[in-house]
Amino acid sequence: MAMTLRLSEHDDRLLAALAEAEGVSKHEAAVRAIRDAGERRLHRQQVRQASAAHREKYADLLDRLGR
Repeated sequence: MAMTLRLSEHDDRLLAALAEAEGVSKHEAAVRAIRDAGERRLHRQQVRQASAAHREKYADLLDRLGR
């Protein structure tokens, strides 16, 4: 899907620096940054959910260990 990305001058300079550092086009650098951010966010969400589920499941054990 085509999309126009409008960046401030500062953001454009950052994207250009990122692209140069990675040896890729600005388009590829933007795609990689989006994927990276999305995967990190989803991972954090999954860890939070797993942590909450396990804290509930092992609440008695955690309470005893805390004493």
